[in-house]
Amino acid sequence: MVKNIITAVLLFTACACVHAQVGGQRSYEFMNVPASALITSVGGVNVSLRNTDLNLVYNNPALASDTLSGFVSFNYLNYFAGSYALSFIYQHDLGKYGHWAIGARHFDYGSFESYDPGGASLGEVDASDNVIFISRAHTINSITLGATIKFINSDIAGFASNALAMDIGGSFQHPKKQLSAGLVVRNFGIVLSDYNPDSKSRLPFDVQIGASFKPQHMPLRFSFTGYNLYKGDIAYADVDQGDPEPGAFDKIFRHIAVGAELLLTKNVNLRFGYNHLIRQELKVDGASGGAGFSFGLMAKVKAFEFAYGRGGYHAAGGTHNFTLTANTNLFFKNQIN
Repeated sequence: MVKNIITAVLLFTACACVHAQVGGQRSYEFMNVPASALITSVGGVNVSLRNTDLNLVYNNPALASDTLSGFVSFNYLNYFAGSYALSFIYQHDLGKYGHWAIGARHFDYGSFESYDPGGASLGEVDASDNVIFISRAHTINSITLGATIKFINSDIAGFASNALAMDIGGSFQHPKKQLSAGLVVRNFGIVLSDYNPDSKSRLPFDVQIGASFKPQHMPLRFSFTGYNLYKGDIAYADVDQGDPEPGAFDKIFRHIAVGAELLLTKNVNLRFGYNHLIRQELKVDGASGGAGFSFGLMAKVKAFEFAYGRGGYHAAGGTHNFTLTANTNLFFKNQIN
């Protein structure tokens, strides 16, 4: 029974990385599922959009800045098979101690029917994943360095696992041009306790690097992000089923997510993304269903920002991410005035 539940959870979270030869080899993959509408919209991975969205701290702690202090953001992700995720993040400026961000995420997989070895029903059991994190960043001229500490909990039918992980990242902002870059080492740490004595849980370690730039006089901003860089060849082909062997370009491009933003006005953006790895791993012959393609939008009204992102994974459907961000500084300013 427990094995069936674990298998179901791994299937739900497989879209976080969707690399066939890596999937199922690591635990806590829910941490790689896009945590905000922006990330969902621009290909599922980004480590370079500095000073843009507080939620990006979840991807790279160095993407925080003092301009985002006082912001709070809430996210809802409508995932597959009735599963969903809720999260929030808030950043506060502590003066000489710098700006700190704190957040949490809850991934709920719903209830499953439990059976004993003889097939008799034992009722329903639940499965969920959780992470609580705190992040700190410090800026020196054009360089920002940041770190995040995360406490992770996974509970599957009463079998729990806990881990402590850390992200260390850096970002660069060009002093004159609209060009930024980021580098992060994610999810390295230790498993504090496992589901059972025979479990061998592993953290979803990764190294990611990327750049974002806006050409002068163009209302477009582009992002290119390399991920799964800790591992070389992540391509998979089922030669027994007649799949062709991936070429060199295909193998390289499976490490890259591409994003674009159409900056219509200061308060309205349209977003698009393409993830080649998702496209290749989840498309179905004759019915790709937009696998690998994503899109979204952002709109600001006074102190509030609303964003929506749809991630294309399979012909059966996609994910829907909703983000609401508020600038609490404007609330306090209005109260003072």
